[in-house]
Amino acid sequence: MPDTNVRCIVVTGGSRGIGRAVCLAFAGPGSRIYFNYASSEKAAQETERLVAEKGGTAVGVRVDVTSEAEVAAFIKKVVDETGRIDVLVNNAGVTRDGLLVRMKEADWDTVNDTNLKGAFFCLKAVARPMMKQRFGRIINITSLVGVTGNAGQANYCASKAGLIGLTRSAARELASRQITVNAVAPGFIDTDMTADLTEEAKGSIVEQIPMQRSGTPQEVAAAVCFFASEEAGYITGQVLHVNGGMFTS
Repeated sequence: MPDTNVRCIVVTGGSRGIGRAVCLAFAGPGSRIYFNYASSEKAAQETERLVAEKGGTAVGVRVDVTSEAEVAAFIKKVVDETGRIDVLVNNAGVTRDGLLVRMKEADWDTVNDTNLKGAFFCLKAVARPMMKQRFGRIINITSLVGVTGNAGQANYCASKAGLIGLTRSAARELASRQITVNAVAPGFIDTDMTADLTEEAKGSIVEQIPMQRSGTPQEVAAAVCFFASEEAGYITGQVLHVNGGMFTS
């Protein structure tokens, strides 16, 4: 039987990095968190364990967000078990960097299918149950470079810029049902995606940040939690930058 006394949160890419930090930020008594992962079951189990330590419940499910059928089955499982979906955080993302003139079509497709199409599938799947319950919070994780662009990341920047457009369009469509749709745009954050950079490269980036440091996944998660809060109920279609002053709009 569905348990309608819990707050149900769905996070894509919740097994590591920003996604894990988001799961932990929502963790607590009365919260039930479902997250997808693409590869490491061990990492997913670690997220489940950490959420449980904070008094919450997390369920990791291997789901390919580029498959509409798998996404639909995942969301159906959540609704069948909880009776509702209160929050969706579209966080799953990949990179396949390379100069535009050398970029392979497969690298373009992989990044856009995961980062943008995957978010579309998830948003589409949760829209109906949220419309039925006349409430919902949808937060898309975009990126600073989705606004500024970045050499060597044409595919990634395009996907993240597209996510901003998706956010603003969905916000207009769903507002009458009291569903908000917003985006968080991280800057340079300490995650697996940045771990492979040399210390010299990291130092060069940090020099461009007014706060003179990289951000943490927890700081991004705090922005996500704000958009998911009751206090943010009259905010929709917005992009909140979390970048230490690297870019202001």
